[in-house]
Amino acid sequence: MQSKTLRGLAGASALSLVLATGAAWGQSKPETPKYGGSLEVSTVYATISALSFDSYDWPWKHNHDTGSVYEQLFAADLSKTRSRGGKFGLVADAYIPTHLIRGELAEKWEWQQNPLRLVVTLRKGVMFPEKPGVMQKRELVADDVVFSFKRLSTSPKATKNYFDYVKDVRAEDKYTVVWEMNEFNAEWDYRFGYGYYSGIIPKEVVDAGASNWKNMNGTGPFKLTDYVQGNSNTYEKNPDYWDKETINEKEFKLPYVDKITYRIIKDEATRVTALRTGKLDIMELIRWQDAEQLKKGAPELKWSKWLATSGTFLSMRVDQKPFDDIRVRRAMNMAINKDEIIKAYYNGNAELFAYPQHPEYGAYYQPLNEQPASVQELFKYDPVKAKKLLAEAGYPNGFTFKTQVCSCNADHMDLLPLISAYLEQVGVKMEIQTMEYAAFLSAMTTQTNAAGYFMNNGHTNPTTTIRKSFVPHQVWNPSQWNDPKLTARMEAVYKEPDEAKRQAELRAMTTEMIDNAPYVWLPTPYNFTAWWPWVKGYEGELRAGAVRPGPIYARLWIDQDLKKKMGY
Repeated sequence: MQSKTLRGLAGASALSLVLATGAAWGQSKPETPKYGGSLEVSTVYATISALSFDSYDWPWKHNHDTGSVYEQLFAADLSKTRSRGGKFGLVADAYIPTHLIRGELAEKWEWQQNPLRLVVTLRKGVMFPEKPGVMQKRELVADDVVFSFKRLSTSPKATKNYFDYVKDVRAEDKYTVVWEMNEFNAEWDYRFGYGYYSGIIPKEVVDAGASNWKNMNGTGPFKLTDYVQGNSNTYEKNPDYWDKETINEKEFKLPYVDKITYRIIKDEATRVTALRTGKLDIMELIRWQDAEQLKKGAPELKWSKWLATSGTFLSMRVDQKPFDDIRVRRAMNMAINKDEIIKAYYNGNAELFAYPQHPEYGAYYQPLNEQPASVQELFKYDPVKAKKLLAEAGYPNGFTFKTQVCSCNADHMDLLPLISAYLEQVGVKMEIQTMEYAAFLSAMTTQTNAAGYFMNNGHTNPTTTIRKSFVPHQVWNPSQWNDPKLTARMEAVYKEPDEAKRQAELRAMTTEMIDNAPYVWLPTPYNFTAWWPWVKGYEGELRAGAVRPGPIYARLWIDQDLKKKMGY
């Protein structure tokens, strides 16, 4: 079984490779790209500056800020996206289905057995540009991949057991990298191929100081030329970039734009104004309230609507009273009128149930109407039963607890007082502690977070969404959930090469975790992306790997004549 499945993965990879570059898009004749111009973007993470420019620090946002500079082995196949006449929107935060994976730095890859290993052949002629004071211009080789992987895997900040299945990695020759495996892992392509920390960083950059943005130097389409914390990241075109695409039977060298600037704008109203007045070309994350206003005030804008790829919830620490009692946790869920939140707060722009699994995950996702009655009960408003459960648990008069929330999230700052008001109706009072992002994140990563912790957590992908949230010693486990049986099942899922079996087990594990209610499960909102018509070759695609927009930006262009004609 394993042999057949691994051959299937290798075959899918080869198919992806054929479609990876040079494919023309759509049935209708696309516009011819135009070179030049600058792109101003308010990204999905519009309020958060770079956490670190070095993957050794294991910062979740690394690809967002470095993914236009540091390339990876794999990326999403952009020839199949909506902007190229396909059907895929690429909104998932860190999930690329097998049929959408293309080789980026990898030209081809193959699983071999006896011994079990993955053999990756790199593209030839991919260059690191010259970086004065850091490195000379030179070709990317297998030793660079081996160096990056070994450095990443030995970081003291590495997620526990993340690479345990890898026995060794070595350069077989100048362009061939071999991973010797202890066992199969279902996330192999995500974890070191297109994951959060998978960028290939040359040793020269590390020697110069990889955490210093001024030393960054990769094979990607852009160079980071300026960084102002709390304000902007500026990237300029890399003239040595290797990739091309074919449009109307003509080959075009990438990237098209000369410069990209990420604008960090913490005030939501200021961001919206910047888009409306043309100071921003793209605003990737817009709440429904602002979307409705913008559609009236700037009717020329183009739009994409997408279901958020992170779950919204109030985490409850199960290692502390009163949340060690499942009756209390279930009561907290029943005390919240979630349907009313969708109608009154989100104006219908939300789904009641879309976390921990996301509807776009296909067979990994099981809708609410197919869940057992005990799960469905958690999404129904029943304050009478909530009070009854609290009394049974020894809290007939309720209790008071602290909840931490990040000031960086406008939606949470608006939503949490509403949640608090619902809870007060059953006698539960919330002390809200507002925190800046760095302190808020640190509280969770050091496991010192309060009993209540109000947050978004990315789905990531169908397996990681369960592992990182409910396995002990994981960074993104604010409830401090620790069930040895669930942990063992999680480990078994990763070793299972049959995807259908993985899907069935993950559906069962998801149902179990929802039923245990370590979180107050809240609706998942729809978000909007808007861009001006002069942004071409773009239909709202967001990520070509784990939170990585770089390859997308490399393939869009600015119609400067149209922009001028529109008065901007």
